[in-house]
Amino acid sequence: MKKPLLHGAVAACFWFALATVSRAQTGTPEYDPLGEFDNLPRQIRVQVEFIDLSHEQFTQIMSAKPAGDGGLRNQLAQLIKDGKASILETMLCTTRSGQKATSESIQEFIYPTEYEPALATQPDEAGKPVAGVRTAGPTPTAFETRNLGSTLEIEPTLGVDNKLIDLRFVPEIVYHVGNTVWGEWKSEQGHTSIQMPRIYSLRINTSATLEDGKPMLVAALSPKGGDGSTDHTRKLMVFVKADVIVTGR
Repeated sequence: MKKPLLHGAVAACFWFALATVSRAQTGTPEYDPLGEFDNLPRQIRVQVEFIDLSHEQFTQIMSAKPAGDGGLRNQLAQLIKDGKASILETMLCTTRSGQKATSESIQEFIYPTEYEPALATQPDEAGKPVAGVRTAGPTPTAFETRNLGSTLEIEPTLGVDNKLIDLRFVPEIVYHVGNTVWGEWKSEQGHTSIQMPRIYSLRINTSATLEDGKPMLVAALSPKGGDGSTDHTRKLMVFVKADVIVTGR
């Protein structure tokens, strides 16, 4: 009567040890090809899209109230295929839960922000310029750097169910669209102008709760026109999507 109990105890210990070893395994592409373990490390991949279309199309689409943002993104995919919309920019960055990350495609643009006033030759008692002394125009004394291009900052947090993602993100596109002249200086030695750059920015700073793999419409922006000013005839629909990436699968 005791022998079966002994076998039962040994079997229970065996399966407990096997389960413990399984939970302690580290996932690799060779180790978990069938997706058998749920405790493998996870990353979060964030993708942001800027889709350009006419203001009229944007109003029509939003008035129709499509079923979910996934259906809305599919509708825009068809417009893109038909040549009625276009993708202006796509940004992507991957990080671990709870950590900040940044991806950039930029050009550093350096420009002066402060000037010393022009130096003029003091005349002598007869009202003539002093020999050997040259005049100088306004001289830059302080500079600033602005990143032109695309930047994406993210901070995702994975929920306990591994399906919902709380995401804080800041996508930004910055253009240098021209210069504004604030002053002119002319003399026999040359010509100098004081200019400041005109910058056009598309920027979102927000938080959202996303479901794994499903897109969400988070903003609509007005792009710049050909002259660098706001083009109110067009809209940029901004979508964000977060995918949970399991290491070892």
